[in-house]
Amino acid sequence: MSLFPELDVPPSDRLFFGIFPEPSVAEAIAGRAHDLKGRLNLSGAPLTPDRFHVTLHHIGDYAGLPRGIVAQALEAGAAVAATSAPFDVTFDKAASFNNRGNNPFVLQGGEGLADLRAFQKALGLAMAHAGLGKQVAKQFNPHVTLLYDRGLAPETAVQPVSWPVAEFVLIHSLLGQTRHIVLGRWPLKA
Repeated sequence: MSLFPELDVPPSDRLFFGIFPEPSVAEAIAGRAHDLKGRLNLSGAPLTPDRFHVTLHHIGDYAGLPRGIVAQALEAGAAVAATSAPFDVTFDKAASFNNRGNNPFVLQGGEGLADLRAFQKALGLAMAHAGLGKQVAKQFNPHVTLLYDRGLAPETAVQPVSWPVAEFVLIHSLLGQTRHIVLGRWPLKA
């Protein structure tokens, strides 16, 4: 119980670093989502192609946009972009995460995500150097959420989905509005 209940405002804003597939790949992912939904008897609605992404680091949920944290995240993004090269990602299986009834059904991968894991770790080090050490993800299970469902689907092999990662972004997500605002965009140096 808070000493100041009037200050207990629910979060309205989320900050995260992520990568997004190019539009043609996002459309291919949407096709896989619809196919898998039917094959596995899932009832959840697939996300729209513009929502498909991989979260690298969830920085936090806030009541309002914390300008100081945004500035630190922008600093970290610029630092890691200056030293990182483009790489490819490949997702070749799908499965559900058990989230007690609101279960994400996601694309996952194995060896095709080694460079992504290394990049996520480098970004975490840059975040720590910029003062965001507490926001660095302790574990990283790279995935692309396809839909949410009450049921759980077993791990299923899928035709691989790949794309070149040539940039990453800092996103301000308006919670409950399915809206992403790009606050920072960094191309990776070839």
